[in-house]
Amino acid sequence: MDLLLTTAAKFADDPFAARETLANQTVAIYMTKPSTRTRLASETAVAHLGGTPVFLRGDDLQLGRGETISDTAKIISGFASALIVRTFAQSDVDELGAASTIPVINALTDDDHPTQLLADWITIREKFGTDISGRKFTYIGDGNNMAHAWLIMGAILGAHVVAATPSGKWAPDASAIATAMKIAKSTGAKIEVVHDARAGAENSSVLYTDVWMSMGDPESERAEKLKALSPFAVTPELMKLTAPDSIFMHCLPAHRGEEVSAEVIDGPASLIWREAYHRRTTIQAILYHLVRGDLQGSALLG
Repeated sequence: MDLLLTTAAKFADDPFAARETLANQTVAIYMTKPSTRTRLASETAVAHLGGTPVFLRGDDLQLGRGETISDTAKIISGFASALIVRTFAQSDVDELGAASTIPVINALTDDDHPTQLLADWITIREKFGTDISGRKFTYIGDGNNMAHAWLIMGAILGAHVVAATPSGKWAPDASAIATAMKIAKSTGAKIEVVHDARAGAENSSVLYTDVWMSMGDPESERAEKLKALSPFAVTPELMKLTAPDSIFMHCLPAHRGEEVSAEVIDGPASLIWREAYHRRTTIQAILYHLVRGDLQGSALLG
């Protein structure tokens, strides 16, 4: 991760530093979920490396008419140098990765959002530096794919990370918590899952949240879910409990007045626009190191 974050920082300063890396090559970008930041970041990252992005919607491919994921992966591998995937099921990314002969990058599934977390952590490093000892980093809200990614990435980086969520059906999955705990044993990270917003916010250097109703969430659960999550809204009062130099972060899109108040997200502690900018720098770093052979494996970060 240090390699990717260091390279992303270089691309933030000079986006065209490696403009020949993907010269005369294409990168397929397959998305079955709507996207603003991931699509813009992916296409721009490919272009800045000298390549041509080929954007594919779910209904652009023959998958909808019964062609297998495995066959699709083999076809894409014959035309592109890498594949970026944003979809629902993690198993689809895993199958694409297993059948492809090119790198496959997980740009979001219902289980995880690893490329977002790279953008988050380079933003955190810009603010606090690489020495994060004594600092606490808190995700607050729905125990969704972002909560899972937050715990796991924090564990990889040896951080003290907290997920403050409701208990029960909107808590993080036990399997994601177990994965983070296992990683933490080797990195020295501290992993906590709490069910009290104030406890999560207290003395934290970062308060991070996400929308409460994600793509695919059943509308029939909206009222119940919003009631359960209402105590976890990031308000000015909650920010007052954080460390004196704390920041607010959000993966966007945001619903002001729901998971975060306008005073916080549009206030001086908010780094959401720099965070969004780094979606490009980090995806660019991933592609750069993958096509050079510096990183190995399919379904990267999946």
